[in-house]
Amino acid sequence: MLGIIGGTALLQAELPPLERKLVATPYGTAEVYAGKIAVIKRHQFNTPPAQINHRSHLAAFKILGVDRMISIGSTGSMKEELPPGSLVVASGFFSPWNIPTFHEHDIFHVPPAVDEELSAGLLELAPEAQRGIYFQTNGPRFETAAEIAHFAEHTDVVGMTAASEITLANELGIRAAALCTVDNYANGIGGEGAPSYEEIVKIARQNGDKVTSLIKGIVEIFA
Repeated sequence: MLGIIGGTALLQAELPPLERKLVATPYGTAEVYAGKIAVIKRHQFNTPPAQINHRSHLAAFKILGVDRMISIGSTGSMKEELPPGSLVVASGFFSPWNIPTFHEHDIFHVPPAVDEELSAGLLELAPEAQRGIYFQTNGPRFETAAEIAHFAEHTDVVGMTAASEITLANELGIRAAALCTVDNYANGIGGEGAPSYEEIVKIARQNGDKVTSLIKGIVEIFA
């Protein structure tokens, strides 16, 4: 089964019939829209990015039989040549801070990675998309210009969620890939300071329309 995690725009896309379910997991209850595929709104119950219960989301997917997952999310560009409005298919990710795990009380190691078959399928659907390295920060604050300048040497877009989602999916044996919308330049990139919330929301809405049109193709290819 295909699982998709994303924003509210997911449910505005043309999807197969889905039933709202509250799935109880050892890590909390997750709201899932399930049928031929399973869809989770990342910010359910108005949860901000830094407080998302990623473990309950991925555990719910596993309970429902999800074996492939696509994470769709907003990012900031760390490269001037990657302007707002762009799409990025993650080729890898980097986070020097804590990422949640299902193995806090046992010894378990799996090398986390994006799934290349899923990533190739996303590139077929969105040939204008670029490959890039996803940099995950903790949030909720935006990054300083100095932090962005440091990490931009090795990464391309910055967000707060995809690395956690993909890592947990890997731990559960769920193949995972990430489709990122570029909704703003990161702090200090493109000759601008930190973006305002209003600016991010404006571009995010435009990118949301673009992603909504892609979701039908994602379902047709992967479901």
